[in-house]
Amino acid sequence: MSQPIRIHSFPLSGHAHRVRLFASLAGIDHEVIDVDLPNGAHKQEPFISLNPAGQVPVMEDGDTVISDANAILVYLARKYAPSYIPSDPKGEAEVQKFLTLAAGEIAFGPAAARLITVFGAPLDADFCQATADKVLGKLEAHLAGREYLVGDSPTIADIAIYTYTAHAPEGNVSLDAYPNVQKLLNNVEALDGFVGMPKTEAGLSSGE
Repeated sequence: MSQPIRIHSFPLSGHAHRVRLFASLAGIDHEVIDVDLPNGAHKQEPFISLNPAGQVPVMEDGDTVISDANAILVYLARKYAPSYIPSDPKGEAEVQKFLTLAAGEIAFGPAAARLITVFGAPLDADFCQATADKVLGKLEAHLAGREYLVGDSPTIADIAIYTYTAHAPEGNVSLDAYPNVQKLLNNVEALDGFVGMPKTEAGLSSGE
């Protein structure tokens, strides 16, 4: 009998949440191990041997250890849930485009804005807001007439952009002007197996 994958996580990390969310949606047997970021466990052994960068999430699947949330999504989709990643080159390229968006403008926009308000990060709030408005505008236009980002069914592209977009209001980034984006978030939340990330305004030390 195969062992469940292990997801080293932190409850308020959007990066970690997207991995936990996908494992749940895809029905992948998994165990969540919360890392004590406020007390620096992510910078110490044994965690630092799993990911020398000292960041969550980290996934263990037997002897395979992978860090970086989007890399984990690709691995899990390829191995356990191929319906979440297109097999044709064009479709896969489209998914990759949104993984890049999640690691770029979403990370520097709504995710960074949330780091300021929730974790007290010393970042430029105006820059984060402008970046968030830009990327949300892109998503809004792309989603016109669509239920999901790529094709007619959910993919890891939707999972990658979900958490920090859904929690953008925690960083004072409003979603009111983006009904298509809100529809996508609702579509993800309606999927069987959906698990949310806790909403918070409390300041904590971040290890994302």
